[in-house]
Formats: sequence, structure tokens, C-alpha cells
Amino acid sequence: MTAPDLKTPTDLKSNATKSVAEALNGALADSFALYLKTKNFHWHVSGPHFRDYHLMFDEQATEILGVTDLIAERVRKTGNTTLRSIGDVARHQSVKDNDADFVSPADMLKELRDDNLALVETFRAVKAAATEAGDNATEGIVDDWTDQAEQRAWFLFEAARGA
Repeated sequence: MTAPDLKTPTDLKSNATKSVAEALNGALADSFALYLKTKNFHWHVSGPHFRDYHLMFDEQATEILGVTDLIAERVRKTGNTTLRSIGDVARHQSVKDNDADFVSPADMLKELRDDNLALVETFRAVKAAATEAGDNATEGIVDDWTDQAEQRAWFLFEAARGA
């Protein structure tokens, strides 16, 4: 069976949207990896601040997951295709997985903070690609995602002061 033409109509040049889509797909992969890591830590946190960290990690994971759909839809709106599988995510992600049997709450906070700050840098690369491509819609929406990641990093930093 022949695949249908998935090219969404856009007035942006295809070579320009390709670089934006690549940057967005990298951000999408990192967002999925960060979502799963945040849920992992939500499921496995322990200690005297269990309830606070458990709830914060769940809130942050929900926020991150919400952004993934927006990122993927933005890729499609530019006339490109997005990630299709866990393997595809793994090939594009720069956020490192954490498969450790035990991670201390303090290390969880630090690792998630650092990963959110790395995601901020990824979003800044998306913004730069969008600016170069003249894609003002991506330029504008990525600012919200950057602010959310900065806020998560700030909360994690503040929570770690007592950890």
C-alpha cells in the first residue's frame, strides 16, 4: 500500500521547515524521555518528603506530557513528519535515561533540574531554527515551553535546598 502524501500545506520553504522539524523532533524526544524519567521518580521516590516530591513529580510529568502533543502537532503543521516509536525517541533524545534500582530523593531533584535546564537549551535551539526559517508561529509557542521548563527547574532547585 502506498503511503498518502503527508505534506501539510505551508507557505514556509521546505528546506527551512526541515531544520525546524529536526529541532522540534529533538525537543519532542527529550520531552518524552524527561516525562518518563519524571514518572519513574514519581513512582520510586521515598523518604521524609515523599508526599511533596511525589505530587510535584506527578504535576511536572503531566505538564511535560501535555507539551509533547503540541510539539508533534507543530512538526506536522510545518509539513513534516514526527517521531513514531519508542525506538525513534531513543534515537533522537539527548536526555539520559536513569535505570538505577535506587536514586536518592536529592539526586532525583538534581537530575530532573539539570534535565529541565537542558530542555531549555533544546527549546532555545528550536527558537533559533524557527527564527532562521521565518517560522514565527514556532518562535512564539516555544517561548511558553521554555518558561514551563525554567519554572520546573526552579521548583526542583528550591525543593533541593532542604534535601
